[in-house]
Amino acid sequence: MSVEELLPLISEGLTKPITKEQILSPNIELGHLKRIDKVFNKGIHYYLDPKSPEVSKDASIFFRKTKFDVNLSLGARKIVNHFEEFKISLSAIAELSDIKFDRTLPVFTLNSNPKNVATEIRKLVNPEFKIKDKDFLTELIEKLAEKNILVFEFVETWNKKERANIDGFFLKPNVIVLKRQQISFKREIFTIAHELGHYLLNEEEIDQIDYQDFVNQKLSRIETWCNDFAFHFLSGEFQKIIETIDNSTANNDYNIDLIQSISEKTHLSRIAIFTKLLLLNKISPANYNKVKVSFEDDFRIKNEELKKKRELDKQNGINPGGSTPIPIKSPLLVSTIQTAFYEGVINEYELCKKLNIKPDKIGSFIYESSN
Repeated sequence: MSVEELLPLISEGLTKPITKEQILSPNIELGHLKRIDKVFNKGIHYYLDPKSPEVSKDASIFFRKTKFDVNLSLGARKIVNHFEEFKISLSAIAELSDIKFDRTLPVFTLNSNPKNVATEIRKLVNPEFKIKDKDFLTELIEKLAEKNILVFEFVETWNKKERANIDGFFLKPNVIVLKRQQISFKREIFTIAHELGHYLLNEEEIDQIDYQDFVNQKLSRIETWCNDFAFHFLSGEFQKIIETIDNSTANNDYNIDLIQSISEKTHLSRIAIFTKLLLLNKISPANYNKVKVSFEDDFRIKNEELKKKRELDKQNGINPGGSTPIPIKSPLLVSTIQTAFYEGVINEYELCKKLNIKPDKIGSFIYESSN
């Protein structure tokens, strides 16, 4: 982050904005320092450390790469930084516990056919079909854990101020991070397949999945490869049906029932399938846009209805119930932390912190590991 980006953030609400000179001088006012820490969340002690912050490729993807396919929001950068730090911490714990995250899947190149790669990788990690998208996602995370690939979810509450404008990212050597898509798990499933593509290419990236970009062909070779891989990985045996489907027109109601059926059996979203049909010239751009707008309108109306219901319940004194979604925990994360605990590398407090559990839940995790 540049100083020019930081100043407006720490000056918010002030009549007189904080200047560059005030925060780059040898002495900084405590009030200014507290405002800076609201951005970085490091704790005041961090700034009092005379040692300069480490700037190395091992420390952050932001030092390994200078350009990303999406203009990252502050919320996105914070999320990426959080998991980068968590990855480094977990690697240290694993090393002290003599745990190895050796790669078992091969590394491919852009010259590798993504369709052929998807067929090969499906045999190794594809879960059995699950009716519910969340169940499929959970089992896919478990399958990847068996191949020493760590998958994390991050959850954004509806009232979060600094939102992350990303869907997922891949950090070397073996970390995939996904944004929880509570309303559309199919989007999250496509994202994990896309990030698996990055892992197979061993190419780091921070992604915002936008099907419109597929159509406009604005993507790099790496992004195109990962999208092709993700589609073939998820479509599996239904790929031939999609490729041989009749052209979608108003006369056959755009094959909407067939597309719905394929979507349910592949965990691909309907818009993902229609996007593929557009790329195959099996639906015209005009008809594709009609279908896309229709889906977006349905999604918007559904969200508005949910919002109105919550507001009405609130007015009537009805507790909306429910809670913030709990991220799916990778078995690889759980087993690593459990082993570190038994080896004495971490204590109960650190176990709870790493697994994001309450102290009264420790027993269930210890019990699970002993069975």
